[in-house]
Amino acid sequence: MGIGRFVYTPILPLMHAQAGLSAGAGASLATANYVGYLVGALAGILAPVLVRSRTVLRGSLLLLTGTLGAMPLTHSTAVWGLLRLLAGLASALVFVVAAGSLLHHLRAHPPHLSGWAFGGVGGGIALSGLLVLVLRSVADWRAAWWAAAALAAVLAAASWNLPPEDAPVAPAARSSTKPRTHRWFGALFVSYTLEGVGYIVAGTFLVAAIGQGSPGRLGSVAWVLVGLAAVPSSALWARLGRRWSRPGLLLTALVVQAAGIALPALVGGTAAALGSAVLFGATFIGVSTLALATGAHLQFPRSVALLTAGYSVGQILGPLVAAPSLHHGYHRALLLAALVVLAAAAAAAVLRIGFPHHMAAADHTAPVRQRESTEDDVPGSAGPDSTRGALGHLT
Repeated sequence: MGIGRFVYTPILPLMHAQAGLSAGAGASLATANYVGYLVGALAGILAPVLVRSRTVLRGSLLLLTGTLGAMPLTHSTAVWGLLRLLAGLASALVFVVAAGSLLHHLRAHPPHLSGWAFGGVGGGIALSGLLVLVLRSVADWRAAWWAAAALAAVLAAASWNLPPEDAPVAPAARSSTKPRTHRWFGALFVSYTLEGVGYIVAGTFLVAAIGQGSPGRLGSVAWVLVGLAAVPSSALWARLGRRWSRPGLLLTALVVQAAGIALPALVGGTAAALGSAVLFGATFIGVSTLALATGAHLQFPRSVALLTAGYSVGQILGPLVAAPSLHHGYHRALLLAALVVLAAAAAAAVLRIGFPHHMAAADHTAPVRQRESTEDDVPGSAGPDSTRGALGHLT
């Protein structure tokens, strides 16, 4: 899923240079992928049986791999858009099936174990960046897509027999008097939706922006670092979230991410590019981990589904909001993304005011009960993920 969803980012500069793809068209293809991802997420919400289907998993793996292999077969922007839309749909379905499987089969295990599994998204990002880094000097954009399809096929074969969740999850018994948490959830929803806007602009155009200021392989190297930093981030932020205030950690992660996004636009140079990659990679999955865990902590009905929907809408809006600034290069788009993420941090700061930390007692002493209290929301999840439900990027 990490390859199928994110390999477009390191290939985008090659398509600009070799396939005649304009900056505006590149943003439109990104939007098509995010629309497809939202459709897949909604399918998981409306038809929870999909989350427990081996056929859906295998069909989505095949579809995702096929869309990668079909990209070089045309120069039509419309067909590219359709392929990226289908790739987004397949990515979301792969993710919700995998998330359901993890939450079901690892229920009795420590939650950070699922976090490491979700780090596979970061692994896919790193592999896609490494692939393009190796190929860019010896082959063209077509070969990059075909190589990505071949790598995705190998990983699809390895995950072919992943056992889906094999039974519906019964909702846990709930108290008849639920705490009123609408104010805090509203701030969380705004913060996470804004994060979807800012994160996806950086996730789509970071490589192109770095390449614009530093020609050569630096952009691809930076994307590899993004993936490597993302691999442990979900598990590590989940651990921190069990020791410190999640709203405080969310605010910290968003401020760090905003700095990382703005760094290559404000400073430039190799050190800034690589530092930006590490800061961005270490936070974008972590933000999702913290946001979804906070929503579960607030015991707001269908919190994972609602947060994921807002995040997905933010991802769709991101490239559209950034498109007018692309006429002047990618640096303005990164600065805009950093400002949006700072706005998300401001909403997270509001979340901290009077936050009901007392509700965390059961959360810290009985992790199994916390998982049970949120598992009825799992079918509505899709995106970069927390250890409690599916994200993003996305996840």
